[in-house]
Amino acid sequence: MAFVVTEPCFGCKYTDCVVVCPCECFHEGEQMLFIDPEHCIDCQACAPECPVEAIFYEEDVPESQRDFIQLNREMSQVCPQIVERKPPLCQQR
Repeated sequence: MAFVVTEPCFGCKYTDCVVVCPCECFHEGEQMLFIDPEHCIDCQACAPECPVEAIFYEEDVPESQRDFIQLNREMSQVCPQIVERKPPLCQQR
């Protein structure tokens, strides 16, 4: 199991979660971030840092957003790794 970035991240892309990840398992897409499930150690450091509450433990992803589990798996393989804080795309909701 791993943590998963879900729909609330789309168009916002806060990177507060990135800087607390001890495994550097975040990847940056154009509109959102993704977690590489192969490198996530389930430490839970990232979830409380997300200001839009977009990060869930895989088993706790809301039913309407379950497609994000596979999307994180796929996109983390093709998007570049991100390890530093960057300005978000949107202002905090």
